[in-house]
Amino acid sequence: MRRYEMMLIVTDEVEEDAAKAVVERAKSAFDAQGGRILDEAWWGKRALAYEIGKRDHGYYAVLDVEASAEAVAEVERQLKILDEVVRLKTVRPDVRIRAAG
Repeated sequence: MRRYEMMLIVTDEVEEDAAKAVVERAKSAFDAQGGRILDEAWWGKRALAYEIGKRDHGYYAVLDVEASAEAVAEVERQLKILDEVVRLKTVRPDVRIRAAG
């Protein structure tokens, strides 16, 4: 299992409690796939860098998880079909980009 960092942006069309429920759903999905939540951060409602679907704000959350690549793919699949999720990005923080040359 590897370490991943997932950032979720949930639409501000829902209440904050509903946005937090989406994050809880993501955590439950990782647990069901055999992953482990190492840390989580709730950033709350913030302005988006650019307008998405005529919305300029969203609820941000970051999950630091340890899971297999298959588990991450399945959780992403489950979250992408939710109307509340505006954007989703998963990265491996331990991967370093080497400069050419």
